[in-house]
Amino acid sequence: MALNLLGLGHFHPVNEISNSFLESLDIGTDDEWILERVGIRSRRTVLPLDYIRQTRNSESRASGEAAEWTNAELGAQAARLALERAGISAGDVGLVLGGGCAPDTVSPAEACNVSRLLEIAAPSLDVNSACTSFLAGIHMLGMMREDALPDYVLLVSMESMTRTVDYSDRSAAVLWGDAGLAAVLSPRHTGRARLLGSALESNPAGADKVVIPRQGYFAQEGRTVQTFAIKKTGLLYDQLQAEYEDPARALHFVGHQANLRMLEAVCRRSEIAADRHHANVEWYGNTGAASSGTVLSQNWEKWGPGDDVAVVGVGSGLTWASYLARFGEDAER
Repeated sequence: MALNLLGLGHFHPVNEISNSFLESLDIGTDDEWILERVGIRSRRTVLPLDYIRQTRNSESRASGEAAEWTNAELGAQAARLALERAGISAGDVGLVLGGGCAPDTVSPAEACNVSRLLEIAAPSLDVNSACTSFLAGIHMLGMMREDALPDYVLLVSMESMTRTVDYSDRSAAVLWGDAGLAAVLSPRHTGRARLLGSALESNPAGADKVVIPRQGYFAQEGRTVQTFAIKKTGLLYDQLQAEYEDPARALHFVGHQANLRMLEAVCRRSEIAADRHHANVEWYGNTGAASSGTVLSQNWEKWGPGDDVAVVGVGSGLTWASYLARFGEDAER
């Protein structure tokens, strides 16, 4: 079943972790080193900069008390924009799905925390698939019977990934930012776009390659994960291109915002023109499950009739997922 996309929303906290700020931590990194390896200039964080500077987040449990925003608040902020763009109220929502890499609460589901903030009285649950959680939510909804779904579904991913970073570890410190992402979807009411061709796959043999313990810090096998991400992203883009490319429509690409150098490698591999590649990782860092969707949301007013956007995500698990957002009056095709 293809879903209709009625509205998207995004939110980034205001506290900025610039490359110069990371230099000031004296952890063996500088602007040149960071740009050469990952192409990221800035990130946003829920943590006060003074807290990071003074503690390097050396006690990960303390980050929850220090944070200026909860995960649910990030998601609720994004959801308010998505609902406004969709032209509906929170009371119209009949199902809330949440998901992300590092929820604030294992119980209740983060979706319940968001619903409480928005005063939504509807079934609320999480579909967690790390950085592919948002795409996994789309895929799961697409496998359901149309008559089993309410008129409006709110899909939310919220990431306070900077709380999982040891800021004495430059390899992690340069990557992560925080953000909220939300979408209003419907199986029957039409919107700005249709979501087509969703896919989700996993290879549990790589489950130990990217890990965030319940109480601990993000860790990954960087080179292995980057190679995996480039390969799978290119293959998924190629599959969407083969199935949906239409000479009368413009095919755009939005990948998982892991790092800019990875995305550039995918573009070279799949011969994606620079004006068809859209990203925000340079200024917001890797925002986990919120990443690719925030790019679509920030360009919401830009997409118009004739635009197709191939969206690809990769993440812990190891998992890889994709869908095509088809905008315009002929989005039914």
